[in-house]
Amino acid sequence: MSTTGPVTLDRREGPYGEVVLRRRETGDRTDYEIIANGTFLMDTSDGRSERLLVDAAMDALPERARTGASVLIGGLGVGFSLAHAAADPRWSRIAVAEREEAIIEWHRAGPLASVSGRALADERTVILHTDLVEYLETSADTYDALCLDIDNGPDWTVTEDNESLYGASGLASCAARLKPGGVLAVWSARPSGDFERSLRNAGFSGVRTEEVAVARGVPDVVHLGIRPA
Repeated sequence: MSTTGPVTLDRREGPYGEVVLRRRETGDRTDYEIIANGTFLMDTSDGRSERLLVDAAMDALPERARTGASVLIGGLGVGFSLAHAAADPRWSRIAVAEREEAIIEWHRAGPLASVSGRALADERTVILHTDLVEYLETSADTYDALCLDIDNGPDWTVTEDNESLYGASGLASCAARLKPGGVLAVWSARPSGDFERSLRNAGFSGVRTEEVAVARGVPDVVHLGIRPA
């Protein structure tokens, strides 16, 4: 099986640094990948862990809250989490916070529309062009679930500004945006025992980690915590 690429389709300099969209051809398959400041973020080759992020949050909600639930997805990425949420009629409101204008444009009028086009057209979906950390700190909106995927994990952030999200102040902001009994779900490229302890120290209950096995190396994970009712 031959592999071609990666081929750079777009490169932008923004307030948070450089973001790049690349295409890779493997046999008959075409995949897209996003690079931020030289760090690989994600691609369209799999998507299981991004879908787990949404499903695990829904499953952790009290049964009575699962119908008509609202979710904030932190990071549009390649669109897997958004598309998966939009395919579930139990979500009544799906907000996505994305700070990179380029990524939003790649979804609205670029190659990533093949992943997210139907979800973006869904009347339940709203795209918030905003920095997630700032939004969590300043917004008065509340949600049943927060599904956060803006870094490679709590121990491997894309920019230094994101580090505060995983500490005491950031987790307090997350709790403030959650309704009582709401779920915080955080994607990571590797498990983090330190982050589990941070969740417990911040007052989250039911803290646990769900894994998705990968072909090589440590598994992708979703860290979960519940805001006490």
